[in-house]
Amino acid sequence: MKNLSQMLKQAQEMQSKMAEMQTALAELEVTGQSGGGFVTVAVNGKGDIKRVKIDPKLADPNEVAVLEDLIVAAAKDAKSKADAQVQEQMAKLTGGLQLPAGFKLPF
Repeated sequence: MKNLSQMLKQAQEMQSKMAEMQTALAELEVTGQSGGGFVTVAVNGKGDIKRVKIDPKLADPNEVAVLEDLIVAAAKDAKSKADAQVQEQMAKLTGGLQLPAGFKLPF
């Protein structure tokens, strides 16, 4: 029974750390760029877009499709960087514990 109570204690500690990490992820901000920096998108650790910055030189009404593509590319870049940081933080939290395929944290 000693092992079971120890496991429960560890689970509670991990749950507490997960809550702290979720708060930290909401505050994390990562920036992605496209078009050589003409378009910048900032996202938080949860992947929510916080800000979009567009160089005024790109605001040509005849080039709206290009601008739209650059915004999407910058958002993907930012999301990719945020995901990498989340995975890094999760690895620290779980101590290298290998989770089953498809099992994602935080929930």
